[in-house]
Amino acid sequence: MQIGELARRTGVSRRALRYYEQHDLLHSRRGPNGWRDYDEAAVDRVLRIAEMIGNGLTLDGVKQLAPCLDMHHSSNCDDPGLPLQTYQDRLAVLDDRLARLQHHRGRLIDQIQALHSP
Repeated sequence: MQIGELARRTGVSRRALRYYEQHDLLHSRRGPNGWRDYDEAAVDRVLRIAEMIGNGLTLDGVKQLAPCLDMHHSSNCDDPGLPLQTYQDRLAVLDDRLARLQHHRGRLIDQIQALHSP
């Protein structure tokens, strides 16, 4: 299938599909006209990539899980510790970021209250 069909079937933009391909997460063949041609398995692979990104993984995190992308679920990966560690590492980053945001939020609230006090 061509890139437009893959984009339509997955809800992922053509630009994102080309980006995934640039980063070796998605593969296509080139037809005689030079257009990308994807096999049926690309649909599931793109949906898994999009799900991982939607779950908060970065592209680097998805790359770490590349060996698991063609499995039905990352828990079925040949190395089940790989997705677990990848998700735990990302969760730690997000927890740290949330803590810093909460700190900044608290300071802003303090400043607002100080401005309202006579």
